[in-house]
Amino acid sequence: MPFENIIDPSLLAQTGTLEILAKQVVEGFIIGLHKSPFHGFSVEFAEHRLYNQGESLRNMDWKVFARSEKMFVKKYEEETNLRCHLVMDVSTSMFYPDEAESYKRNILSKIQFSSVAVAAIIELLKKQRDAFALHLFSDEIELNTTVRSTTQHHRLLISHLENLLAREKENQKRKTSAADAIHLIAETIHRRSLVIIFTDMLDDAIGDDERMEKLFASLQHLRYNKHEVILFYVVDRKKEIEFEFENRPYQFIDLETGEKIKLQPSEIKKNYSERMHQIENEIKLRCGQNRIDLIEADINKGFKQILNPYLLKRTRMM
Repeated sequence: MPFENIIDPSLLAQTGTLEILAKQVVEGFIIGLHKSPFHGFSVEFAEHRLYNQGESLRNMDWKVFARSEKMFVKKYEEETNLRCHLVMDVSTSMFYPDEAESYKRNILSKIQFSSVAVAAIIELLKKQRDAFALHLFSDEIELNTTVRSTTQHHRLLISHLENLLAREKENQKRKTSAADAIHLIAETIHRRSLVIIFTDMLDDAIGDDERMEKLFASLQHLRYNKHEVILFYVVDRKKEIEFEFENRPYQFIDLETGEKIKLQPSEIKKNYSERMHQIENEIKLRCGQNRIDLIEADINKGFKQILNPYLLKRTRMM
């Protein structure tokens, strides 16, 4: 089974493992590229050429030098100026499922899944010599970084993601105000960029036509500013959409408000699933109207569902 599908949730509790996991996900993905529509697409260097005295040592292949004592430079096929802004919803609903259920089902929580996905995209961006920034939001902007392509910047963003994962055991409630946050982030992006958003869409806008209009107005703000947008809809499809629970009494808790309700899943499953599918279809329609790539990111699946759409979008932008 591919590594990307079997990440042990307990690994992310260890400091310093996120970057390692992201690299393994990317390496596995690159190995499989020859079987995909992206055969021949270069995310590494195309060939070597002799080093010319006086030029930068930045692209020197030191492994070749160590073996042969000859100086060769990596010549890249893709040396672009793509700027990518990675935007993550870090509200409390993204921390579902909790640690106990995550270990029981051997899946990552939505925040863990999104963090690994973002770290993997950053790893690809670094390989492709592109610049990247990270933005975190809940009911306010929690992090807004500059867009850079340096190794130091890469390490800084990974550390921000690792700090985020350390929140797993916090009890603080953070609601989602995606519309306000995306508007503010749009104001900070001054050059045409690729904007990638990870959110579970569990905003107060869901089911409220007026607030839904505001949410999509914020996404239109990005498009109006000429940015390309990928919206990854992070979801546990089995539980949150299909409502697949055993036929016994449960107590359900709203992670963002703390509101509780006791019920038998079979009593509401049909109506609940129908309503969630209606909401999904509305989101798909609105994204299509605004030329926003909407991609379902099911935490029960691997990271190919993330990296393939990213790579396809990037090739279209070049």
